[in-house]
Amino acid sequence: MFPIGRKELWHAQAIITLAIALQLTITPDLRIGPKYLIAALELLLVFAIGITAPRRHTVAKTVHRAFSFLIIALISLANAGQLALLANALIGGTSLPGKALLSGALAIFLTNIIMFCLWYWELDSHGLSGRHKTGAVHFQFPQKTDSTSKWRPTFFDYLYVSLTNSTAFSPTDTMPLTHVAKALMSVQALVALVTIVLVTARAVNILG
Repeated sequence: MFPIGRKELWHAQAIITLAIALQLTITPDLRIGPKYLIAALELLLVFAIGITAPRRHTVAKTVHRAFSFLIIALISLANAGQLALLANALIGGTSLPGKALLSGALAIFLTNIIMFCLWYWELDSHGLSGRHKTGAVHFQFPQKTDSTSKWRPTFFDYLYVSLTNSTAFSPTDTMPLTHVAKALMSVQALVALVTIVLVTARAVNILG
């Protein structure tokens, strides 16, 4: 495996920052905790990742790895909780305006793409933690079908996998090879499907 580059790390930090911005657009009734709590913790971790990047501070690899998992876990837990609140609001009835519900659903859907992109990147490549992967290959990219190819997936390749899985509800050109990868893709597809079904139901209700 190739070492993670600073440019690739910056891309990931930018995407996590987008996830933070999406958190702030969700109405308080659909948000987990105080308005700025999750966003502030995620922002703190984004800065910490930059400070403890392995290529800059080799001795900080353990700290860097811990912060990496914390970032992904925070986004995952917050998004799951907000999806549950959205489902409860739409199924059980709510006084929230349709615009707030639909914008919240969009934020949850996009955050879901970002969240699973980070999990895929961490699982199959160096990810945010910069760990050297020596185990099983979890995803089969079409560029790697040629055994002599020196191509390697980068952050944006995993972002593409996450995006297509959320919109198609299934793998497209990149196949999951392990049970862990298949489980993650299944969970992501289910979350995306539930979100879209809820939004569609709300839209039909509004039009009706």
